[in-house]
Amino acid sequence: MMPIPLPASVGPWVVPGVPLLPRLLLEPTMSRDGVFDGAWWPRTKHIAAELPDLITALGAHFGRIVRVGLDSSAWDGVPRSVAANGLTIRINWFTGSDATISVTRGFQDHFLLLVVPPGTSAATASAAMAGASATGNHTPAAELLLG
Repeated sequence: MMPIPLPASVGPWVVPGVPLLPRLLLEPTMSRDGVFDGAWWPRTKHIAAELPDLITALGAHFGRIVRVGLDSSAWDGVPRSVAANGLTIRINWFTGSDATISVTRGFQDHFLLLVVPPGTSAATASAAMAGASATGNHTPAAELLLG
């Protein structure tokens, strides 16, 4: 029997019977040579609901996350902090870059992720995430999201 191919919108982050995983793709070498360290495709603009799972997933790769920076105008109801992994993670707000999110571990160790807007087509999201997670990526966010 041949396996049934999954649509691109399902991807590896959906396993039947398991809670939804964050749609996240990280630069595989962690070389930090590019603009982005990966990409995230949230399902909604409700950051308080989306962020805890992202922080949990990133913590498995980067270590303890202590702060997140995001453009508050791109999200609905941005709190000052969220709880994840039994910790309170502070959220810093800035303006002008709704297509990125910065994640800090330790004191000054920042990671930058491209944020693919919820509702983006699977083909565009997949291409943008692949570009942002490519080793040595230098394509600006707006260009990656053009599709």
